[in-house]
Amino acid sequence: MARGSVVNRPRTRTLAGEGGLAVMSAVDEELGFAGLKSYLWSPHGTPFVVALFDLEKGQLAGVIEADKMGQLRTGAASGVAAKHLAKPDARTLGVIGCGWQAESQVACIREAVPSIEQVVAYCRSEASLNAFCKKVGAEAGESHRDPAEQDVVVTVTTSKDPVLRGEWLNPGALVCAVGANRPGARELDNVVLERAVLVVCDSLEQVRIEAGDLIEPVERGVLDWLEVHELQEVVAGELPGRSSPDDVILFKSTGLAAWDVSIGATALELARKKKVGTKL
Repeated sequence: MARGSVVNRPRTRTLAGEGGLAVMSAVDEELGFAGLKSYLWSPHGTPFVVALFDLEKGQLAGVIEADKMGQLRTGAASGVAAKHLAKPDARTLGVIGCGWQAESQVACIREAVPSIEQVVAYCRSEASLNAFCKKVGAEAGESHRDPAEQDVVVTVTTSKDPVLRGEWLNPGALVCAVGANRPGARELDNVVLERAVLVVCDSLEQVRIEAGDLIEPVERGVLDWLEVHELQEVVAGELPGRSSPDDVILFKSTGLAAWDVSIGATALELARKKKVGTKL
């Protein structure tokens, strides 16, 4: 993305029955694929599909059920952010939210930041919290504040109202906010934005449409869009990341089609090697 070889188009949503249909697309010249992800969210389920097209051959390369891929690529993005933006001696990870997406957040951040020794989690359902902690090897917090006080803090909820207060954060915290991707939904209060020395997102074009965590603070004068940067700038070395161990940094993730094309290309390669799937 930093080299300009990827074109990413933000998600569009269309009302469909009692739910909606989402479509997002990207072209990756280096990988040689164009692709799209589409999914239906409804009271009966949320199925995902990724379609990949081979640019050189001009052919449909693959159609992939993408529920698991979406979980993995969302966690992987937080892992990349943590690798580049967490403080060097980060030892603890806090997770607010104990759903399906939270599992890959823990796995990927642990993989990207091997110094993580402790995971503290919290969600409102005691049964979900206990099951999640047992599954991923985390400690159960007593309130939202317990995971918020860790070195890396992930918010991965369906809440429309803030679940993380800036006053809870310790100096040096990296916040990965991945749950809210609608203009009217927020996981972070304004104090998080006020304390953040650096605000990084996955796509400026997309967060200006979807990220209530940034849109509302900009409207209230707490933040300026000129202060928001993209993760690719940090990864490519175009933008310095952390300048001090005490900096509070925010990574706001909404999820990009470019990630779906990338992980889809990897899944397709593995499927061919293992000779699984159905040839179209």
